[in-house]
Amino acid sequence: MLQTNATRKEHGEGELSLMAHLFRRAGFGVTYEELEESLAAGYEATVERLLHPEDAPEWDDALFRRYHVDQNSVMLIESAQSYWLYRMINSPRPLEEKIALFWHGLFATAYGKLNHAKAVVNQTNTFRRHGLGTFRNLLSELSRDPAMIFWLDNKDNHKDAPNENYGRELLELFSMGIGTYTEADVKAAARAFTGWTIANQDYMSVRASRDSIWPHGRLDWQFIYRPEDHDDSEKTFLNQTGRFNGEDVLDIICGHPASSWFLAGKLYSFFVSDHPNEVATQIIAEDLRRTGGDVRSAMRTIFLSDFFRSEDARHAKVKSPAEVVAGVARLAGAFGAPRWNIVNLALDANFMGQEILNPPTVEGWHTGTEWVDTGTLMERVNSAALLLGDPAQPGVRNIIRRLRESNGTYTPEELVDSCLNLCGALEVSGATRHELTAFAASQGELTFESQFADGCAEQRVADLLQLIVSTREYQMA
Repeated sequence: MLQTNATRKEHGEGELSLMAHLFRRAGFGVTYEELEESLAAGYEATVERLLHPEDAPEWDDALFRRYHVDQNSVMLIESAQSYWLYRMINSPRPLEEKIALFWHGLFATAYGKLNHAKAVVNQTNTFRRHGLGTFRNLLSELSRDPAMIFWLDNKDNHKDAPNENYGRELLELFSMGIGTYTEADVKAAARAFTGWTIANQDYMSVRASRDSIWPHGRLDWQFIYRPEDHDDSEKTFLNQTGRFNGEDVLDIICGHPASSWFLAGKLYSFFVSDHPNEVATQIIAEDLRRTGGDVRSAMRTIFLSDFFRSEDARHAKVKSPAEVVAGVARLAGAFGAPRWNIVNLALDANFMGQEILNPPTVEGWHTGTEWVDTGTLMERVNSAALLLGDPAQPGVRNIIRRLRESNGTYTPEELVDSCLNLCGALEVSGATRHELTAFAASQGELTFESQFADGCAEQRVADLLQLIVSTREYQMA
């Protein structure tokens, strides 16, 4: 009898399915070994472990960067994309990477305008450090982030010539949403953030050469506050009046009911479902208000809620390209060690419609069903099948090993069930199961019992895995 089936009986179908659901949403998929370990700990304990990535080993860049000069400097966009994908695949802190991806989509900042990939990578590091803290603190860090300051032109926001770009998007896209503020509020916010700008590390030399964006080459930009360029006059913002600076504006925003509702809706859409749910959003918003915008607490509320744990929430989201390529690579064990061709994964995500670190507009990506059309669907299927169809991949070999050790011969039905389990306890519809079984049955029973049959059996397993990752269910989170 298969160990995977024994695990299902020991823990129950529902518990296994729920744990797999948690890892799809809180990370980039799960191997069966990780499922077994987490099932032994229990669902609530696993949630708490994921919510505290700081308790897991720190990420060590040294190994990866030692192998790749371009990914050490992360100056090129392809290098930076590859670097982040490697972290998504291998980080012992999956929620840290997933929350960084969430904030990257919300606070969309693109290489295309900056022409400085490392600046966007540095921004993702900010999301890792502060992404599970308070919304107020993260907005403060974002307002000081050099990539954001350049991206939304706050470097051009001066006391005598305000630039409204950052102030407008802060209100519209980052914290409150359309209909919750006025044009006068935008102008006041812009004035409050005057003097918040950037410089290269050698500030005095920058002052002598302000017309160049690269006065010393591609050094890291640094936040700098110029008090002489700040408008310290009285402002009226969201019906409050005072000599507000940027921090005051953020206090007012985060104290407004619209900000908790706004963030709750974004968290629900990313972590729960592509279809809005006002009742669930209200629950998350109330937690954010009660805790002063504590994102970790809101995530705990989500993961332990009935609406998240419901069977209706499972496979209710279309995976983003980043989730597809990182998840398949984790399952295949393809990039557990540095390999130069990880850049191909970044290109695969690009072809699927998500240029990581280079969103198309300040709105970010249009998600849900808009991730998929006839062209991008083929890219998804081909990219996934290329990795899982190779019996030499470590993850595929591990699946084959577990199949061989559990049983010598499999009926088509047993083979399909076992492979679905070993692909992260994937649940499929009756129609999908019928097609997978028909494919497995086209070559009869599978056996590992002879040396001649063994190699053929391994390829048959890989072929079935290819088909599994091509299903609708696998493309959904």
